[in-house]
Amino acid sequence: MKILLRSTSKKNLKAAAEIVKKGGLVVYPTDTLYGLGCDPYNQEAVLKAFRVKGRTGKPFPLLVSSLEKARRLGYFPPAALKAAKKFWPGALTLVLRRKPEAPSCLGGDPSLIGLRVPRHPIALSLIELCGGALVGTSANLTGETPPKTAEEAAAQLGGRVDMILNGGRTPLGVGSTVVDFSAEKPKVLRRGAVDVEELSQVLGKL
Repeated sequence: MKILLRSTSKKNLKAAAEIVKKGGLVVYPTDTLYGLGCDPYNQEAVLKAFRVKGRTGKPFPLLVSSLEKARRLGYFPPAALKAAKKFWPGALTLVLRRKPEAPSCLGGDPSLIGLRVPRHPIALSLIELCGGALVGTSANLTGETPPKTAEEAAAQLGGRVDMILNGGRTPLGVGSTVVDFSAEKPKVLRRGAVDVEELSQVLGKL
């Protein structure tokens, strides 16, 4: 089934948020890549997202609306808070110890959670309409190229999701840098849009 791309009008953003609240899947633009989103507290929706991507084991990160929201979901050691204040909103994902009120059905180690505040007005508007947190995995089939445009996302996931919001080409076109702050010393898990040298200037050598 071919799925129509939708504009990022207020009406369509509200429609996308309703889909998320009812357990559906939406594709949306972020500052890094196009994301596949669903309600992180809805286990069936999360499992559906895993099936759509063909993904097993590797956990889904969350995109959140603000640092304040993130601090309600994860425990921030001083280094993580310093990094968040410097690089959020932006292309840095922090892996933290999960607070009890945070969703626990995102795959991987349930004691951990990956969080990021994106620098993208459409993504932030949608996240806020969805209650402040949204699954933020890239909108591609596992092993395939992550999409930088709505058309690229549709070519892989069209017909498997309920709506694709077309916000044009993503500004960065590369995934976020992922840093694990759950242990005593921060550890880079994935190199991405935020330069590790720049991170090291803030956090010390990584």
